[in-house]
Amino acid sequence: MIGNILTAFITAVFIDNVVLARFLGICPFLGVSQSTKTAASMGAAVVFVMTLASAATWGIQQILDAFGLGYLQTLAFILVIAALVQFVELFIRKASDALYRALGVYLPLITTNCAVLGICIVNIQAKLGFVDSILNGAFAGAGFAVAIVLFSGIQIRMQESDIPEALKGFPSALIAASLVSLAFFGFQGMKL
Repeated sequence: MIGNILTAFITAVFIDNVVLARFLGICPFLGVSQSTKTAASMGAAVVFVMTLASAATWGIQQILDAFGLGYLQTLAFILVIAALVQFVELFIRKASDALYRALGVYLPLITTNCAVLGICIVNIQAKLGFVDSILNGAFAGAGFAVAIVLFSGIQIRMQESDIPEALKGFPSALIAASLVSLAFFGFQGMKL
């Protein structure tokens, strides 16, 4: 059991990373990486929302299937994710106004973060059980958090470096993203 959980964790975080292998959640990945603290906070918010959304959408899918309403899956999932993000936004606003302002527009964008919706749909398509869905959501969120924090660190180092003017800004962000992606690509050959 523990071995299976560890394997699922390593797979979701390093091998099948939601951002770097599935290319989901690119907008907040590129947008909230100006500071490592903000990136870590966004990662934590995504882990929380993705875990809760995985649990809630599994139950909603069971209800939809029972009534033959599976075609409403995407709409129902987006509504659940939006409600969870509103909860997280209210919590962060009360807990830390500075963090709330630092996350800015990217916090509400978790609602439309295709990584959250994508993992919820992957859980259903893979026919994962309730506990496995929650674990996969948490582990995929952790993969997002690890990737965004590493990306933030590399991007900050590049901004502090003496790089040509043509590579400053978004080009350096793409270079940093490619470096993180290459680092994670090394895990692709692992046999678990």
